[in-house]
Amino acid sequence: MKIGVIGLGFMGSTHLEAYREVDGFELAAVSSSSDRKLSGDLGDVGGNLDRGGGQVDFGSAARHKRAEDLIDDVRVEAVDICTPTDLHKPLALRALAAGKHVLVEKPMALTEADCAEMIEAAAAAGRVLMVAQVLRFFPSYVAARAKVLSGELGAVRAASFRRRCAAPAWGKWLKDRARSGGGVFDLLIHDFDYCRHLFGKPQAVSASGPEDLELGIDVVEAHLDYGDGVPVTISGGWHHPESFPFSMEFTIVCDRGTLDYSSDKPGLSLYGSDGRMVEVDLPEKDGFVGELQSFVDSCQEGVPPADCPPSESAESVAMALAMGRSRASGGARVALS
Repeated sequence: MKIGVIGLGFMGSTHLEAYREVDGFELAAVSSSSDRKLSGDLGDVGGNLDRGGGQVDFGSAARHKRAEDLIDDVRVEAVDICTPTDLHKPLALRALAAGKHVLVEKPMALTEADCAEMIEAAAAAGRVLMVAQVLRFFPSYVAARAKVLSGELGAVRAASFRRRCAAPAWGKWLKDRARSGGGVFDLLIHDFDYCRHLFGKPQAVSASGPEDLELGIDVVEAHLDYGDGVPVTISGGWHHPESFPFSMEFTIVCDRGTLDYSSDKPGLSLYGSDGRMVEVDLPEKDGFVGELQSFVDSCQEGVPPADCPPSESAESVAMALAMGRSRASGGARVALS
């Protein structure tokens, strides 16, 4: 599959690194407004994870200053959109209209209407649309979902997810709500999407927490109401600029054991009701490689991505937007249609 990567920042660089291990991938083109990045110098690229960056050999791939020129490049069969969120919809719509398959970074878009328009355009074009919700492919998250859905641990009694980092210093656009949707929207969309993947769509969301994007503070605690009385919470956000370390974690309490994961330590731990702790076997495939392989496979087979359908990505956006509306109203319960 001949793919063009739009945007050579943190995620574009991370995807290029992961594509090296993806079967069926061929880099057809890259685009960036930066001549230095188009030369392959991604040395100043930074992000939450220690990935990407450095010097990259684009080989014979075409290099475009404008994303639109990459989309119009006849050698490109699919595009990987790694741009600020406000550009996701217009670039995806242009690419789909040009007959390209589309992978677009998370969050899918800034509004529910934009997500719906993208899904409709993909259906009309007969092309694959997938959102890069990479948490669905991270080994510990994959293994936890398998354990829960197998039923071997019994019913879920409580679940909590947390994700924290410093206010990003690598992308000024993230502090612009009109471009990013805000800090917790951009960051916690991962956890909203994983809850959608694991538990389905909740009936309502409520949330509270402070927001001061200029100061680098954007913290929230959200409660997902599934109508069964089981507490499911998502919390975290930005904790001032630059120095605060990135972390992600979850705890899922079930009848016959508790699953616990933290990015601060390797592995997924299961604390059984029998008092024993065991480490859960994890898939070996890297999360980003798994995500991109899923996209390439879907494109080659001409079928929607079963592991990450765009309809669920759109529902995750709806959940995160409901969080924002609840927080703005002082924590009121916001129902989801």
